[in-house]
Amino acid sequence: MTLSIGQPVPDFTAEATSGKTIQLSALQGRKLVIYFYPKDSTPGCTTEGGDFRDLYSAFQAANTEVFGVSRDGIKSHENFKAKQGFPFELISDKDETLCRIFDVIKLKKLYGKEHLGIERSTFLIGTDGTLLQEWRKVKVPGHVQQVLEATQTR
Repeated sequence: MTLSIGQPVPDFTAEATSGKTIQLSALQGRKLVIYFYPKDSTPGCTTEGGDFRDLYSAFQAANTEVFGVSRDGIKSHENFKAKQGFPFELISDKDETLCRIFDVIKLKKLYGKEHLGIERSTFLIGTDGTLLQEWRKVKVPGHVQQVLEATQTR
């Protein structure tokens, strides 16, 4: 199943930092930015998370909650979140449930070897739970500003 713009995002429940369980249906009424990143504490992921952190109050002002998602465990997420001062929760998707819903697991090449990994992607979900916009194969510089602008106009 592939999600399309304008379609409802299937409800999900996921384990997140701060001992929270995130349930999509419980968040209706707010827009959501869900960004998928490959790995905690790597340079690109740290920069991207920092950009979301630095603009977090603007996302909040646009009635938008932000969640970062990777396959790292909660302990790794808690360390990454604390070290970087992220004001938003990180979701652990070890079993790749969310990765499959959003179709972000792709064949990647690293040092000439192929492996399956998370393709850096961001999704904007509307107040009614439908997919409003998606960004795939994200390049970090300037990306978070684009996402913020989309939340402010949708």
